[in-house]
Amino acid sequence: MTLTLPRTPSFRLDGRHALVTGASSGIGLGCAVALAEAGAHVICAARGAGRLDDAVGAMTDAGMSAEALVLDIADLEMIDAKVGGQIFDIVVNSAGLARHSPATETQPDDYDAVMGVNMRAAHFLSQTTAKAMIDAGRGGSIMHISSQMGHVGGIDRSVYAASKHGIEGMVKSMAIEWGPKGIRINTICPTFIRTPLTEPTFANPARRAWIEDKIKLGRVGEVEDIMGAVVYLASDAAALVTGTALLIDGGWTAD
Repeated sequence: MTLTLPRTPSFRLDGRHALVTGASSGIGLGCAVALAEAGAHVICAARGAGRLDDAVGAMTDAGMSAEALVLDIADLEMIDAKVGGQIFDIVVNSAGLARHSPATETQPDDYDAVMGVNMRAAHFLSQTTAKAMIDAGRGGSIMHISSQMGHVGGIDRSVYAASKHGIEGMVKSMAIEWGPKGIRINTICPTFIRTPLTEPTFANPARRAWIEDKIKLGRVGEVEDIMGAVVYLASDAAALVTGTALLIDGGWTAD
């Protein structure tokens, strides 16, 4: 009797269309490149055209299939106008906002701005893209770049951590609702990743010491540490993965 061996599901994304927000730099750009390298056509979205056009130009020059979309996800009318009705196989929401301060000094405007992007916009971007998938009778993979701060607390991060804890609950609820429709939704939760946005934190010796002490693998993250996770969750290899958080935190939350 010949044994039939199992086959590893494909990590390739050929023929699939992806939307990546926050794609002009940092983690968002890494996500866009990772999906394009795996064969997807990637709509790269960000608020400003300058850096976005540079990023997409570099991707297309490297032979990747990508195009730019100027999009402010905090503007719900713009989401509806530019994204509503479009069918994506993959959605990665990497747009986010951080305004750190001691909890006793949090200003209402900062609170509203962070929640407006990290929670409100994330909810309605998910809603808009999921509706199009459902109306088309097809499934898809939606991902939010959350944070290890969606699972722990942090110094001067009461508002940011609250927004990321909220994303984790939102995703679990959406996974329950949309699973029967074939839509998977998950979060990716990085530790501190070296990007232009995080450089001020690393420039503070006390904060850097706190970070390095908490990361068990002994180094801060790089954008490349996120890229494989995005491809995995987008691909058939993650066909049974939904409503969960993929922690890329160097062991921070293992305590």
